[in-house]
This record gives sequence, structure tokens and C-alpha cells, in this order.
Amino acid sequence: MARNAARCLKTPRNNNSNGESTMSSTRFPSLGPPAWPVRLLDVGLWLIGAGLLLCLICGPSHRLGLANFRVALLLLAGGLLLLLAGTLLAIVGMLVASSRRIRFARGLAMVAIATGLLASGYLLSWIARARAAPPIHEISTDLTDPPAFVAVAALRRDAHAVNPSEYVSRVNAPGGRIIEVPELQRQRYPDIQPLQLALTPAAALQAAQRAAQRLGWQIDAYVPGDGRLEATDTSAFFGFKDDVVVRVRASDAGSRLDVRSKSRVGLSDVGANARRVRAFLKLMESN
Repeated sequence: MARNAARCLKTPRNNNSNGESTMSSTRFPSLGPPAWPVRLLDVGLWLIGAGLLLCLICGPSHRLGLANFRVALLLLAGGLLLLLAGTLLAIVGMLVASSRRIRFARGLAMVAIATGLLASGYLLSWIARARAAPPIHEISTDLTDPPAFVAVAALRRDAHAVNPSEYVSRVNAPGGRIIEVPELQRQRYPDIQPLQLALTPAAALQAAQRAAQRLGWQIDAYVPGDGRLEATDTSAFFGFKDDVVVRVRASDAGSRLDVRSKSRVGLSDVGANARRVRAFLKLMESN
């Protein structure tokens, strides 16, 4: 019996020893600061979020009059830099954390990185298109006698437009370069020419009004006596305003239509005025 009692007394001690060894071998999550790859990933995610926020508010800030076009473009540039930096840091942090088998929110990280890549890729492609476009901010089908703004000229003055209403054939570019606007347009947009229509001038001007309305332009003046239509086109995101004047004159074929489009701000229009004039002429040709 003494031996049995001794065995009974030893058993709890053995169980307790096993329990202690089991608990000591169990690994609990660390309550300390996360490892540096996770911290790097977190910084990248915050930068991506901040960059997206700047990119999203730069347009509305200009549309609402809270920032001029230079500040709005600076916000966009800052947003792009944050997106690039944040995406790079997030990728490095995720790769290192994965290689070391450190736990992190993989789904959130992958979504954020994909968003950063897509957003920065789109903005970089837009910058590439801007650099490829000629550094001019107005287009006219008649380079010898461009249609003149009349009603829109007052609107541009009231809006403190940086670019003058008059057609400027020579523009000073950064670095002291002189840009010959008509010659550069002929080289880059040779297809933009006056349009001959088998319509009376009055009918052609009415067709021009319908085309402008289809394109979503705001009609500022419609003067059949002068064969003139003036309008303003506003960009969807930034709210940049470009002005258009259409002139119709009688010709042997019926009427000749000329159109001129000019941005209010900026040295380069990133090809917007040429696209606008082409879209308008295409609608007129289909009438």
C-alpha cells in the first residue's frame, strides 16, 4: 500500500510536468510591435490611400473654385508620387513578409497594390500622351483668317483666362523656344481643314448648332446674321473650359464652315482641341 500511495503521489507530479512542458512549447502570438516588413507594408498602404485621395479631390477642387488649375495639377502630381512610392513600399513589404512567413492581411494588401498599379499606370499613360501632344492650346481650320471670338471674349475676361481670346500665331515656350502655332498644327494635324457643305449658310449654321448640342457644348451665342456660333466645352473631371467659335460663309458649293477651339489655361491642351474639332467636323459631315 505504501508503494501504491507513493505511485499516486508521483502521478500528479508527472502530469504537472507534462503540462508545463506542453505549455512551454506552445507558441503564442507576439504582443510586441509588428515586424518591419509588415510596418513597411502598412506605410505603403497608407501612402496609396493618400495618393488616391489627392487624385480624387484635385478635379472637384478646381470645378468648385477651391483651387486654380496650377494647384489642381500640383495635387494630381503629388497624388501620383504618393501612389508610386506607396505601391513600391507595399510590394517590397508584402514580398519580404511572405518569404519570412509573417502573417499579414494578404487580401487587403493585394487589392491596394493592384489599385495603386492601375491608378499610377493610367496617370503615367496620360502624362505620356501629354508629352507626345504638340505644345499648343488652340486649333483652327482657317490658319490665315481664324474665326474670332466675340461673345466668348467677355466670358474669358470675366473668368481671368490665362490665354488671350485673340489667335496667337507665335507662342513663347519654356527654355526660350518660339513655337510657330500654324506651322506646328499643319505638321501634327494636317487633316483639320475647312469643311465645304452643300447647304445654305443658314442651314449649315443650324446644323452646327445641333452638332454642338449633341457634343454637350454650352451655346454662348448664335448669330445667324453673322453666320457665327460660339460655345464652351467643359471637361468632366477638372472642369477646364475650352471655347469654340464656328463661322459659316457662303461658297460656290453652298457654304464653307470653319471652326476654332481654344483652351482658357495651359500651354498645351494635350490634344483636346484637335479631338474636339475632329468630333465636330465628323458630325457635320454626317448631316
